[in-house]
Amino acid sequence: MAKAKKNYADQTTDSDEIRHFDTIGNDWWDEQGTFRALHWLTPTRVRYIRQHIARFRGKATLSSSSASLSLPLAGIKAVDIGCGGGLLAEPLTRLGAEVTGIDMSKVAIAAAKDHADNMGLDIQYRHISAEQLAAEGTGYDLVIASEVIEHVSDRSAFLSAMAALGRGGKAPGIAIITTISSNMIATALAKYAAEYLLRLAPPGTHDAAKFVSPQTLRAEAKAAGIHLDDITGIRPSIRKGFDLGGPPIINYAAAGLIL
Repeated sequence: MAKAKKNYADQTTDSDEIRHFDTIGNDWWDEQGTFRALHWLTPTRVRYIRQHIARFRGKATLSSSSASLSLPLAGIKAVDIGCGGGLLAEPLTRLGAEVTGIDMSKVAIAAAKDHADNMGLDIQYRHISAEQLAAEGTGYDLVIASEVIEHVSDRSAFLSAMAALGRGGKAPGIAIITTISSNMIATALAKYAAEYLLRLAPPGTHDAAKFVSPQTLRAEAKAAGIHLDDITGIRPSIRKGFDLGGPPIINYAAAGLIL
């Protein structure tokens, strides 16, 4: 008997957040524009993703002697939740991954599709929530929520949808999350300094009440079936914009298996 699909209602979309991103989402690919901090962050995000695909799937994803050197992520089926204009989906596609990007901002999805078409990249972009996609029953090798979880209305429901998307494959799915920690330093720098002083994001982009500490995220993820066994800080770098390492005081990345 076929296993019944679970009905995941859309519990996590915050309509105020979507309206905000629809308003500011016309310049996703302007490296000096509204999303320039995400442009600076993207090489670090890609490096972290590659490290943990290599950890869970084998060293070929990092080896310079790999027979698939030009496409080290070939065979990886990935979903980028909250993909925005495709800043992360495009480099992962160029590395060989089969990427589906989803977002609830129609403006972002339109920008992502337009840019991918101009670059000749085959990326499936959909205006759909994580819960709605999970209800379709498709499984992914890699489930990414990068700079997204601090914008959802129900973090536990969102993590459950992530877990559902990472099940059904030949091997346990890999979850990757990057977000902002919850403490006074993170609030002062990632919210107020970044938005109002440095103008790295438009005012109102973040709600500090939605920031989450690594300890809380790990516990909530475990309850959803995501075992985050790595937490790595993301620190500012004069040379690179951002780099991996250091304590997870402000920005951090987390990785683990979906079981």
